[in-house]
Amino acid sequence: MVAALIAGSLFTRQLLWTPISAINMTDIVSNQFKMSNASFSGTDKNGEPFQIHARSGRQEYENPDIILLDYVSGTTTRISDGTRIRDNITANAGEYNRTTRTITLTDNVRVDSSNGDKIRTEELVIKL
Repeated sequence: MVAALIAGSLFTRQLLWTPISAINMTDIVSNQFKMSNASFSGTDKNGEPFQIHARSGRQEYENPDIILLDYVSGTTTRISDGTRIRDNITANAGEYNRTTRTITLTDNVRVDSSNGDKIRTEELVIKL
């Protein structure tokens, strides 16, 4: 009797079936790995510290040197006229190129500097 109840419930319309056509196979095949709350920190070519955080990141099989980032935030430090300036940076998307050590930020890029400077743009390239 129990087996009949269990088997009967498997054939009702209450189960939610996902058709194979609804699965995004391109996303599964192209993404080698995904990261949540990814952080990366280090020093740039001038020895100044930087930190990058992304809500998510992913790497594709075809481009192993590029890490695609979503909802990026970070800080950089630079020296200008002998003054140390800290830049707080946010963007909706970005790409980190491990070979060229550049970060290309796109979509609603905002830079707020400790010296009062502000930048609002759609694309910003940072060389580390």
